[in-house]
Amino acid sequence: MKTSTQLKKPYGQGTFSRMRNARFLGWEDAFDVEFEDGLCFLEPHSTVRKANKISAKALPVSVEVDEELGSHFKVTYDTGEVAEVSWSFIRELPPKK
Repeated sequence: MKTSTQLKKPYGQGTFSRMRNARFLGWEDAFDVEFEDGLCFLEPHSTVRKANKISAKALPVSVEVDEELGSHFKVTYDTGEVAEVSWSFIRELPPKK
């Protein structure tokens, strides 16, 4: 069984695939993201929150995939904050410093 770390590519080397579906799983506190090529990733909510500087008490209200391009999904929180998460954030490993 392959883990998500093995499936993720080094920064800048991932191949684009449209997002098919994204949803928030409350019991996992993570986002389940499905791509058209069949790959699925479970991205922890904490990493999305940290990358978009979302407050700790904010709760997701809606998750929407960009229908036209399929290149990102948008999370709207109850505090009015919005996080945008691109396909590369999910499919690629973070860049080395």
